[in-house]
Amino acid sequence: MDKILKQLEREKMRLDIPGFIPGDTVKVHVKIKEGEKERIQAFQGVVISKRKGLSNATFTVRKVSYGIGVERVFLLHSPTIDRIEVISQGRVRRSKIYYLRKLRGKAARMKERRFK
Repeated sequence: MDKILKQLEREKMRLDIPGFIPGDTVKVHVKIKEGEKERIQAFQGVVISKRKGLSNATFTVRKVSYGIGVERVFLLHSPTIDRIEVISQGRVRRSKIYYLRKLRGKAARMKERRFK
């Protein structure tokens, strides 16, 4: 029984997800349904956490909108996500960067990740 469930989860997984880690700035294009119409809305912010799993993997994106911090949790393999774009790659030393919630202004900026 467990083998069948894992097989079904693998079939539902998306293969078009770019590689990103906490600290990266991403733009998530989300499908929003309003009545019978459907539109795509972008949500751009910093990834502050990423939870692993097969079909239940999630990631949290934080942005500051009009001086108020807004966090949104997305299912990684959700059909409501149209696409994910990586805007910039930040350099952090932790896997969960919840300390960003306390920082304001310039202190909340991420350093750019450099490759050698």
